[in-house]
Amino acid sequence: MRILRVAQKVYPDVPGGGPYHVHAMSRDQAAMGHDVTVLTVAADDKPRREERDGYTLVRRSPTAELLGNEMSAGVGRFLARTDDYDVVHAHSHLYFSTNLAAVKRRLGDTPLAITNHGLYSQNAPEWLFDAYLRTVGRWTFDAADVVFCYTGEDRARVREFGVKTDIEVVANGIDQTRFTPEGPGHDGIAADGPVVLFVGRLVDGKRPADAIEAFAGVRDDHPDAELYLCGDGPLRNDLRTRATALGVADAVTFLGHLSYDEMPTVYRSADVLVLPSRAEGLPRTVLESLASATPAVTSDLEQVAPVVEGAGKTFPVGDVSAFADALDALLSDPELARALGEAGRESVDRRFTWDRTVEETTDAMVRLANLKD
Repeated sequence: MRILRVAQKVYPDVPGGGPYHVHAMSRDQAAMGHDVTVLTVAADDKPRREERDGYTLVRRSPTAELLGNEMSAGVGRFLARTDDYDVVHAHSHLYFSTNLAAVKRRLGDTPLAITNHGLYSQNAPEWLFDAYLRTVGRWTFDAADVVFCYTGEDRARVREFGVKTDIEVVANGIDQTRFTPEGPGHDGIAADGPVVLFVGRLVDGKRPADAIEAFAGVRDDHPDAELYLCGDGPLRNDLRTRATALGVADAVTFLGHLSYDEMPTVYRSADVLVLPSRAEGLPRTVLESLASATPAVTSDLEQVAPVVEGAGKTFPVGDVSAFADALDALLSDPELARALGEAGRESVDRRFTWDRTVEETTDAMVRLANLKD
């Protein structure tokens, strides 16, 4: 099967769960014997074409940007000039490249699959994306032959916006053979007391300031606790200032962006992961943490809470007091934290393996390709 994968961002050019998903899916489908090309947007300092990890990477330069969404006329030209793929697989309705893939499907006969990595962007207000989802976003989803959602809750939310096309639930699995409780910790995390970990971009949508506020709220009861923030973004300086104002700067460490190969050691070094985001799909960070037997404290999002249930605690988005209480409950009871972490590991082994994600996604794409024939 010849697959054209349309993705705005690809690991390791860009860090993050979504870009890594694109890379790993392409790598593993290529290993299965499929011919995979990934079409992406990237700056001119990178090769326009590259062979790596078994698949072909084609980069096209951005020509404009809106709300962090880089638009590329080169991506449009590539899509317009090629019809020799069995299936097109686009990632996230939020990107202009996926909109272009939807146009190609409307005008041609190559089947299109779209993976929904989360309904809302972390870079713009929710009301704006509500309007988008009821218009261009819905049109883009409906152009696809199938939409992949990570959870049943996500599927229901997509349907609420009037999307009529077929939707299949394919869990966002992770490699539980890499993310394990056994093995070394990270050299950059050296704490005498409990370690609280935040993993994600330092942007408004991830609400990292809430993590610092909640951490400050438990410091009196846990004076030896430390907070590590793994990731980078435009809020980094503001977060440093906030930590200083709250009197916890000495216990807050910014690790910056770390390679994906380092992340198993990072999760093993933590006692609890925190994720206070205002919106998510099914974040790989939570699954990777649970696979490492590290419990999670997350915002009570409809598609995240069922995963964290029995493996951590949740709190209402923006409720820093409830966030601090949930964090305190785990830091105050190491036995509870350990039991939740072990339950999280069992849940990932049972429900969220990466092999299963690749298999189910590929099977659906083969069915689409056969329909074209």
